[in-house]
Amino acid sequence: EKAGVTYYSGHASLKDPHTIQIDNTVVTADKILIATGGTPRKDMIPGAEHTLTSDEIFHLKQQPEHILIIGGGYVAVEFAHIFHGMGSKVSLCYRGDLFLRGFDDDIRETLKEEMIKQGIDLHFNCDLAGVEKDQDTLLARMSSGKTVECDTILSAIGRVPNTQGLNLDEVGVDLCPNGQIKIGDNFQTSVPNIYALGDVANKVPLTPVATAEGQSLAYHLFADKQSADISYENIATAVFSQPPIATVGYSEHEAEGLGHEITVFKTRFRSMKYILAERDEKILMKLVVCKKTDKVLGVHMIGLDAPEIMQGFAVALNAGATKADFDRTIGIHPTSAEEFVTMK
Repeated sequence: EKAGVTYYSGHASLKDPHTIQIDNTVVTADKILIATGGTPRKDMIPGAEHTLTSDEIFHLKQQPEHILIIGGGYVAVEFAHIFHGMGSKVSLCYRGDLFLRGFDDDIRETLKEEMIKQGIDLHFNCDLAGVEKDQDTLLARMSSGKTVECDTILSAIGRVPNTQGLNLDEVGVDLCPNGQIKIGDNFQTSVPNIYALGDVANKVPLTPVATAEGQSLAYHLFADKQSADISYENIATAVFSQPPIATVGYSEHEAEGLGHEITVFKTRFRSMKYILAERDEKILMKLVVCKKTDKVLGVHMIGLDAPEIMQGFAVALNAGATKADFDRTIGIHPTSAEEFVTMK
């Protein structure tokens, strides 16, 4: 309001490329931006009404004694640690061989080992087939044939774009097969004056990315910036598991898939803090380096303070840092981060 924005509360749909219907109000605009985000997806299985999503899980009236989490992405893994930290028994079920697909394999394996040590019950290569309720107990029928008895089930199997009811097809806005809005240069949709960004569009579904996209589009539309496009390379990301994960750039598998001949530098250790506390939690750090150019292609870490540490290395990768640049940088001692500049 201080910026002079007129706010309308209601459900919006497009009547034509320049007209929006908001309940009983009609608004016209020269340019329209769709930034409606996404919503949790639920499988249509028998008993799905007995499962919760990340939207409802914060409104539980009491702490679960035993929670079953379905999924293998950020939300599933992070909630597994949240509830485990609160003292609930936690089981996690994922349909693939290993959770956090897309992250470096060494990082994923290390997290798996740490979760097993913590007592989190992991089930891979299976899925939730159905749910039955017996008084206060939920009987989760798994695709493996096993039944898990619990009192809460969290479905964290992904998100879908919020495009329902927007009337996009009627005005000619093209969608991807998964329902995301297809965008081109400067976040334009197939209708030139309609733009889309964030989780509803077919780019990178991360909050900081959406923020950067919004700022860039605003400069393009209202401050004469020629291009609104941003770089989607070397976007750092973190999983707030226990221990946490942070990464930027290519994984070892991705780099090889792109044809790079690589050298991998890797170290695994316990931090001084955990040694003194006699805590058996490991840190893994990894660099993926191009043999031909010496350019650092990826930086990966699982361990204490990984997200805080990774932000600075994201700057280095976007500046084109080489392994030689890392090597001539003096480390801060005693820290875990210094390992990144001392690996040989």
